[in-house]
Amino acid sequence: MENAKRTVTCGELRKGDVGKKVVLNGWVSRTRDLGGIVFIRLRDRYGITQVMVGDGASDEVKRVAAGLKSEYCIAVAGVVAARAEKDVNPDMATGEIEVEASDIEIFTTSQELPFSIEEVRQKDGTVVLPNEDLRLKYRYLDLRREPMKNHIVLRSQVTFAVREYLTERGFLEIETPTFIKSTPEGARDYLVPSRVHPGKFYSLPQSPQLYKQLLMVSGFDKYFQIARCYRDEDARGDRQPEFTQIDMEMSFTDRDEVLATTEGMLGHVFKKTIGYELPATFDRIAWEDAFDLYGSDKPDLRFDLKMQDAAFMAELSDFGAFKAGAANADKSIERHRRSGLKALVVKNVADRYSRKMIESLESVAKINHAKGLAWMKVGADGTFEGGISKFFAGKEGDICARLGAEKNDLLLFVSDEKWQVACVALGAVRKQLGKDLRLHNPADQFHFAWIIDFPYFAWNEDDQHWETEHHMFTLPQKKYWDTLESDPGSVKGDLYDLVLNGYELASGSMRINDPALQQRIFKIVGYSAERAEKAFGFLVQAFKFGAPPHGGIAPGLDRLVMLMCHEESIHEVIAFPKNNLAASPMDECPAPVDDQQLNDLHIVVTEKEA
Repeated sequence: MENAKRTVTCGELRKGDVGKKVVLNGWVSRTRDLGGIVFIRLRDRYGITQVMVGDGASDEVKRVAAGLKSEYCIAVAGVVAARAEKDVNPDMATGEIEVEASDIEIFTTSQELPFSIEEVRQKDGTVVLPNEDLRLKYRYLDLRREPMKNHIVLRSQVTFAVREYLTERGFLEIETPTFIKSTPEGARDYLVPSRVHPGKFYSLPQSPQLYKQLLMVSGFDKYFQIARCYRDEDARGDRQPEFTQIDMEMSFTDRDEVLATTEGMLGHVFKKTIGYELPATFDRIAWEDAFDLYGSDKPDLRFDLKMQDAAFMAELSDFGAFKAGAANADKSIERHRRSGLKALVVKNVADRYSRKMIESLESVAKINHAKGLAWMKVGADGTFEGGISKFFAGKEGDICARLGAEKNDLLLFVSDEKWQVACVALGAVRKQLGKDLRLHNPADQFHFAWIIDFPYFAWNEDDQHWETEHHMFTLPQKKYWDTLESDPGSVKGDLYDLVLNGYELASGSMRINDPALQQRIFKIVGYSAERAEKAFGFLVQAFKFGAPPHGGIAPGLDRLVMLMCHEESIHEVIAFPKNNLAASPMDECPAPVDDQQLNDLHIVVTEKEA
């Protein structure tokens, strides 16, 4: 072929291009030989074009076409032709045309594939995927698949839309270091040994938290970064050793402005990239209410099934299991003053739920530390049936009225001395019911909500001291400043989480900018002045030079795109992720290094005996 460079992409041609001479480059998706006529589906990242090698082609072109196999990388020269009306493919953007090939050049051939690039479906319509480690070993092939390609394209579009929105509003994109000092931030750090400073290590950042606060002290009042972050923690579907967040910080601001900026940014992203209109403002739910109603601080709000307080039922019978939950002995902390006896009323399903199905729900509750799951059904005559019904016979009218229960409803209960245990366990049952009964509103694809008014401190039973729920630079709400030391358990933080469809999407807070207030927090959590100076001295020192009030947030880019793609793992939206063992089957990292590299870094590796 005289000139094999493409003149158009495989997704570009339409009926208006009929008669044009074009050159296409791409991969052979599949071929069909119909006895003298060969059809080739040619694919690149922009789409698919059908190529026809017919009677008018030269013998050489016919010979080359007959030898093509899947994933050969080729160039095709030819003329755009209209398909006959009966042959139009409405499912293809290029389905009204085909290219009649006059020349074909093979750039490279392909070995037999370890798995099919084309989508394989079972009879029920579900897509058959290869084993994940096989997909990751040949990730460059996996990325050729249409769904993966679309995910990576969307991720790029989302990232651009974020930059576009924030830059237009005066935010500066500023990079922060990836070799930093190790500071205690919750998860384990990834460490990088220094060759020129023997025995000393850099840390890879779990987040740019301290540096973005320093940028506020520097006077850059609106910062953002598409930040790479690293945490050495056990992997799962929505976690990776290395991940990306949309890191934002603002000076001279307050919580409402940070939340409004985030809402505006996400509204812009969703509308521009997938044409979805988000509400201008998102729901706001207090942390206690989120647990009380949904059993989680990241509730899935696409279905409206709320938990209820059922403490009144402990007075209606001598059923012992309900007594402890209703009494709720742990009243020393404000957030535990609600009842530990929780109820769910599942509407109009009693006739469908067998004892075995209820036992599967009970196992969900027990996995989440409940002692059990009590239940009963409202029968057709309005009386209770099954489970614990014998304890409440004759009390149906009162109980149904107060819980809003009706005939054929299923009543589920968890009781525990600890309010939060009861909430979490029944909340897990709620989540399972949403999945089993398909309660999600199809019109409500993306339900965002802010969780606010978090407790600032948590009591560590093992070590008998207070810890911060978020991080030590979070600003306590001002109304609690006078009682920080005398009543830590009641303090609320000026912090906020953004949740989407049952996932935590972002976390943020207003920050402490007063060195004296920061020292009080260090002291409450048991950080001595010496320890605080060693870990955070450079930040505390910076606050002594006129630190402005500031706050920020960091939405997870991986999780955001995952949810926009309706996937359940961030592996599906990262080009080259690690597997659940934090390893890469493709390039086999982590891997040993040679002795000379270790010597240069002053490191000796010892092997543990099996």
